[in-house]
Amino acid sequence: MAKFPTLLSALLLASLLTPAVLADDRTPIGDAVHDLPIFDAHIHYKEPAWDAYPVESVIEMMDRNGVAMGLVSSTPDEGTIMLWEYAPNRIIPELRPYHGNAGSSNWTKATDMEAYLADRLTRYPHQGIGEFHIHRLDTSDEPLFRSVIKMARARDIYLHVHSSTDPIRWLYSLDPKVKIIWAHAGLGDSATAVYELMNNYPDLLADTSLRENEILGWGRGLDPDWEKVIFAFPDRLMVGSDTWVNGQWDDYDEIIQSNRAWLAQLPRDIAEQIAFRNAERVFGRQISMDQIGTR
Repeated sequence: MAKFPTLLSALLLASLLTPAVLADDRTPIGDAVHDLPIFDAHIHYKEPAWDAYPVESVIEMMDRNGVAMGLVSSTPDEGTIMLWEYAPNRIIPELRPYHGNAGSSNWTKATDMEAYLADRLTRYPHQGIGEFHIHRLDTSDEPLFRSVIKMARARDIYLHVHSSTDPIRWLYSLDPKVKIIWAHAGLGDSATAVYELMNNYPDLLADTSLRENEILGWGRGLDPDWEKVIFAFPDRLMVGSDTWVNGQWDDYDEIIQSNRAWLAQLPRDIAEQIAFRNAERVFGRQISMDQIGTR
């Protein structure tokens, strides 16, 4: 991710000087947002990061930014396990299917996929399967997805799905009780489309990684369409960084600051829900600033 100091300055200025007109007319949390612990719901610790950012440096970055805990998936899964073993008090692992030659575009066609997932889920305490991509919905993958859903249901864990709206609807058609975190709240979908999907599926959660600049209107203040999403579903959103390349680790401080900038526009109770309380409920953990500096 390229550095945008001018944009970041605008985002922070907007958070401090131009509070949004909030739906319930309550005072934004403002600067007190820095007192909140953050749960980062979209972290990757992929192989290219292992030498550039050793595990101790990742936790130090989380400490510096008040990130008390994070949901981590990696390519390959060994990266997630390295972080979790180093700091089990700070890391919630989830299982990314990508390994060997299986990547985002072909993982559903890998012949060993079901066995791979079953083995890793047995060996480690993953609390999700994903983040995985559905770039193009191929209904011939239904047997695999039914198996993946069955694995998740048996363990009462989430699927973390990077897709547009149609694959989410399709997964719910396979099993209405499947538990889903929608990565990036769709990323390419408009806030209006996000609202419609979340309104139609009342159990759907979403992380807002890579959406922070859109939410804060590219420095103009809280975007009205995103404001509608936030106030309609404050108990179903979480923030995230998406450290999918080392450039995101390079910019980690700025990414978390940008998320705090839009959370600063919200009343305290809603800011707390999105910053960490939803994750407490979803993953059954206590999250607080007391975790900073611990492993």
